[in-house]
Amino acid sequence: MPFHLFFFSGGRSIKENVRVNRAIRSPQIRLINDEGVMLGVTPIHEALKMTEERGYDLVEVASNVVPPVCRMMDFGQYKYELTKKQKEAKKKQKIIKLKEVKVRPKTDEGDLQTKSNQIRKFLEEGDKVKVTVFFRGRERAHMDMGYKVVIRMKEILADDLCIEKDVSVEGNTLSMILQPPKKTTKT
Repeated sequence: MPFHLFFFSGGRSIKENVRVNRAIRSPQIRLINDEGVMLGVTPIHEALKMTEERGYDLVEVASNVVPPVCRMMDFGQYKYELTKKQKEAKKKQKIIKLKEVKVRPKTDEGDLQTKSNQIRKFLEEGDKVKVTVFFRGRERAHMDMGYKVVIRMKEILADDLCIEKDVSVEGNTLSMILQPPKKTTKT
């Protein structure tokens, strides 16, 4: 029978540390057998003896109650199931990325159309888009040209436009953040 102290997730995000076998500190526990049947409150040494006879580990499944609830189970299988559940939960998460599209104050109309198509593509994929107009040297004196570029981008993207953060000046740049349009459900 292996001797386990604590199960640490090794960098993974298992929410709690699990006490196993002799690491359980309570003198009495509420014992559940390997078939899921409650055996009642039992002294820890008797529970460990019964568990070892059956070839299982004693795992503390609820430590916040008095006496703590422990279950006879294969600890390796328990760890495997926990990590499997985490992977399934991680698959269901949608990670939103922030993509950046850079333009200049003198960007031509055709290039703005191309950039707008790229922005639409990013938004359809569910990503946020940061549109940045960056200025060099003396161009900074003509911020109005940058605002015109941003306004033209808004006109081109009018149907797909959902602004998270409107145009703001940040150093040598003008920027705005667009988010994917909210999906409306038809009833």
